[in-house]
Amino acid sequence: MPDKWEYPWFAAWDLAFHAVPLATVDPDLAKRQIELLLTRRYLHPNGQIPAYEWNFSDVNPPVHAWAAWFIYQLDHDKAFLKRVFHPLLRTFDWWLNRKDADGRNLFQGGFLGLDNIGVFDRSAPLPTGGRIDQADGTAWMALYCQNLVQMALELGKHDPAYLEHAATLLENLAWIAAATGHVGSGLWDEDDGFFFDVLRHPDGRATPLKVRSAVGLLPLAAATVINAEVRRDHPGLVDGMREFLDRHPAVRNALWGHGTQADATGPVLFSLFDPDRLRRILARMLDEQEFLSPHGIRSLSRWHERHPYSLVVDGVEHRVGYLPAESDNGMFGGNSNWRGPVWFPINALVIRALLHLHEYFGDGFTVECPTGSGRYLTLREVANDLSERLLDTFRCGVDGMRPVHGGQKRYATDPHWQGLPLFYEYFQGDNGAGLGASHQTGWTALVALLPQVVTR
Repeated sequence: MPDKWEYPWFAAWDLAFHAVPLATVDPDLAKRQIELLLTRRYLHPNGQIPAYEWNFSDVNPPVHAWAAWFIYQLDHDKAFLKRVFHPLLRTFDWWLNRKDADGRNLFQGGFLGLDNIGVFDRSAPLPTGGRIDQADGTAWMALYCQNLVQMALELGKHDPAYLEHAATLLENLAWIAAATGHVGSGLWDEDDGFFFDVLRHPDGRATPLKVRSAVGLLPLAAATVINAEVRRDHPGLVDGMREFLDRHPAVRNALWGHGTQADATGPVLFSLFDPDRLRRILARMLDEQEFLSPHGIRSLSRWHERHPYSLVVDGVEHRVGYLPAESDNGMFGGNSNWRGPVWFPINALVIRALLHLHEYFGDGFTVECPTGSGRYLTLREVANDLSERLLDTFRCGVDGMRPVHGGQKRYATDPHWQGLPLFYEYFQGDNGAGLGASHQTGWTALVALLPQVVTR
């Protein structure tokens, strides 16, 4: 049975768009795992959910609404959806009230599971003072909001009271998207074509922390398509969004498309970027000299191998460099590494987003994959390409070896081990060798869903 802190990563993967057979995920077990964290035993009255086993008071990514929505799609248990919606909404409000320091709709979060990927320990007081507006924390809140909108719209089909929640959440989402993408005060860097954390100094200065990492890719993950039926079924909701944008022209102007989706027909795309910015992000992500490895998307760009990021504070250098395997940094114990390896949760988020984006943009939107190769693919084909790379980590090569086993011949020659690849915690960023814990079924088991995505 998966550990209760890890299971939501697995249960949350909705990328197959209703195509995942029930045999893949046990819905009843998944519901119990989600509801466990939302009971009074674990959920604080203010809405905070415990983080990880070493520090319940820290903050983990709010994947719980995503998980609940995925589980709901398996068996359409509306009673379950109702039971979890309001506790999840309390947690959303906790984030709004506790993790947005000055009410600008840019979120701090802290740890957020990315261990030592940052310049500083984001859960500790900063050596500069001030705070960090986090690209990943803000992206998590955008995705969380999108998932709650999906849930509210579904429940609103039979209970109009939920449509008021949907309207409020849509306004929250508009504020977050506008703040994230605003040039100059947001998290988007126009020169680099990427999202970065921003260090806010006590004197009001802002320094973008230009580390090309999964932190800057996570805004890509906050992409969700709502089908066109919402316009037909809830015209009042659409009219309300038009009125909101009319009252807040600054928000409208900061949104991609300037809010034209409210007046359009067809499906609705919630995202933190426009098509031009999407192309710029993907150009980096699909560059084999940066994020794209033979075995998936690296958590840190390989560009930092020769160009480590450095920031000097009070004579002390804080440095981030590409490390494809074990960490040389003692932050969070030094027994895991987000500075270069491949992590399946991040890849799953990217694949999910690509499928949603393809649903909206269609086959006419293509990107070069890999960057510089001259080969152009649709976003679904890019998702399939990434899936194949992840699957190749576990497949036998012509020499009978699986990359996951890192050249250890016993796993290829011993009949007791030949058919038993291990689900490691993360994978070497250049050759796919398994690293960290060898029993990480909570998120590396996502590989079990990939063949369904590739063949669909």
